[in-house]
Amino acid sequence: MDFGLSQDQEMLCDAISRTLADTCPLDHVRECAEGSVPFSDNVRSALGEIGIWGMMVPEQHDGLGMTMLDAAVVAEQLGYAVAPVAFIGAHVLAPLALAQGGSEELKAHWLPRIAKGEAQIAVAIAETVEIRDRAGVDFDGAKLDGTALFALDFLEADAFLVADTAGRMHFVAGDAAGLEKVALKTIDRTRSVGELRFSGVAGEALADDGGATVRRLRDAGRVLLAADSLGAGQAMIEKAVDYAGQREQFGRVIGSFQAVKHMCAEMAARHEPCRSLVWYAAHAFDATPDEASLVACHAKSHTGEVHRFVARTSTEVHGGMGFTDLLGLHFWFKRIGFDRQVLGGPEAVRAEAAALQGWTQVA
Repeated sequence: MDFGLSQDQEMLCDAISRTLADTCPLDHVRECAEGSVPFSDNVRSALGEIGIWGMMVPEQHDGLGMTMLDAAVVAEQLGYAVAPVAFIGAHVLAPLALAQGGSEELKAHWLPRIAKGEAQIAVAIAETVEIRDRAGVDFDGAKLDGTALFALDFLEADAFLVADTAGRMHFVAGDAAGLEKVALKTIDRTRSVGELRFSGVAGEALADDGGATVRRLRDAGRVLLAADSLGAGQAMIEKAVDYAGQREQFGRVIGSFQAVKHMCAEMAARHEPCRSLVWYAAHAFDATPDEASLVACHAKSHTGEVHRFVARTSTEVHGGMGFTDLLGLHFWFKRIGFDRQVLGGPEAVRAEAAALQGWTQVA
């Protein structure tokens, strides 16, 4: 079997890459990261012209109805450019949740607006993986109470999709009475996450499907975080190789030293197999749903470990310069760190994979 990207997916990848190369240089990323809102209107507008925002919206709601592998192709390029735009929560998880569990009224009102880039919905499902002290959202049949941490694509969100402690999703308007919104700072300044505090907040519960919707969102989020990390890792490897071919010591470029060659080769050797793993996890999401959760766990946990190594090693190849703001390596380094931990770090996700295979029991 020849498993690879289709011609259309390769064209999509090329279009995203060229658009980001034109609109998202490192200086622009730094400008956004240092500003009050870590989003770029210029990048967002340029990507919108390609139709990215509606790619996961069903065709009957004015979207493109594309696949998770298509979304993974986009996520990889966004990670490569450390693009400061909302994507995973607002334009993948939110339309997936509404399409699978939302009422016809919710779909008709929100999905076309998402497709046109006129609305942004943040998604909070972190508590379905691990619950921190004093976190978690309870639903009493009418109102929501509690706290949801790490809502993805939080800033400028018009509404929120939140999972309760029983695994049911709820739609909450951004201006709902009793809702307090608190922006959170993380190591990754190219992303926006926040904390939602509910005190008797009214929302619209999505379909009570036994947690099926939230499981699909968790799988999708893990695949896309892995794809984002894949792109960021590729960028760090390329930067290390380029630097090693230019930096001179003792009258020779450092790339001629065996130790530096080995560091670059080891990064590439660990990184490249992750590509097929991520692609297959994205393919399985649509083609083989029964194994989607397991392969999403594999992709998330493995890329998390591999790209932590890549981030560290690339920085070491750059020596002391690697730690300076001038080179900007820290943007990719921190993005990889964010991808590694959100929706479960490698240890937690591997434990979940073991439980899915019947090797252990989930605590």
